[in-house]
Amino acid sequence: MKNLTKEEWKKQLATTDNAIVLDVRTPEECAEGMQENAEQLNFLSPDTFNAGMKQLDSNKTYFVYCRSGARSAKACQMMEDTGLNCKNLLGGMLEWDGKVVQA
Repeated sequence: MKNLTKEEWKKQLATTDNAIVLDVRTPEECAEGMQENAEQLNFLSPDTFNAGMKQLDSNKTYFVYCRSGARSAKACQMMEDTGLNCKNLLGGMLEWDGKVVQA
């Protein structure tokens, strides 16, 4: 797992083929706004997260974020343990200054 600052995140996301943005917050948190084109997979619902993780494509690069960066770091570790390529947003949505859309 690579931890990225918001500046690194923006640059790498723009230049990575097959990139998927993954929001691992709860549906309630996502309702407050998500990064543009993000998919939601609730890390705090273990059954949902594990089932969703099994559906992810190992040929993609996952840019994973949460509220502060802690959950997404744990999610990335679990995802990498199954062979997925992940990048974690340091500071999560608390530090994000890019575009936010309503879920």
